[in-house]
Amino acid sequence: MKKIVSVLMVAVALMMVAPAQAQLIKFGVKGGMNFSKLDTNVKSWSDAVDSSTGFFIGPMAEVTLPIIGLGVDGALMYSQRGSGEVKQEGLEIPVNLKWSFGFGSMLGAYLAAGPDFFFNFKDIDVAAFKTKRTQVAINLGVGLKLLRKLQVGVTYQIPMGDSFEWKDVVSKVANGTKTKTLQVSAAYIF
Repeated sequence: MKKIVSVLMVAVALMMVAPAQAQLIKFGVKGGMNFSKLDTNVKSWSDAVDSSTGFFIGPMAEVTLPIIGLGVDGALMYSQRGSGEVKQEGLEIPVNLKWSFGFGSMLGAYLAAGPDFFFNFKDIDVAAFKTKRTQVAINLGVGLKLLRKLQVGVTYQIPMGDSFEWKDVVSKVANGTKTKTLQVSAAYIF
């Protein structure tokens, strides 16, 4: 009889642990707006240098350790940055270390940081101007978690290299241009 009770207790404990393990990884969809600014001294790009708007959307995954709130989130998103002749379109893969903390079961906040990889689909190769195929940036972000399913946040991307390369026709000197981007996002977690 003791063995049967022990086996039942172990079975009940395992059934209680299984749902907790299933909650470690969550999937969702993320989208929002890119507000980009080019860091350049090219005068003919004055409309793109000031500020330009694009969007991003795609699936995401989040793994969080429940007690300490530390985890990793990643996404695979179609992203647009810039406008006009300097518009970039491509695949963006942010991977962030995320620390979440709660103000109750229905409201929480998070801080996030990590690398962002951008693979440009749209190749611009005009006379003295060329787009870089890959770009790496560092993300710094904050946000709110609402009603356990919705996340809203703001992320600033600090570029680690140039987004564009252009050659000054007069001086024949190669110059680089960085795309600095502020992202405003919303995510729904299933």
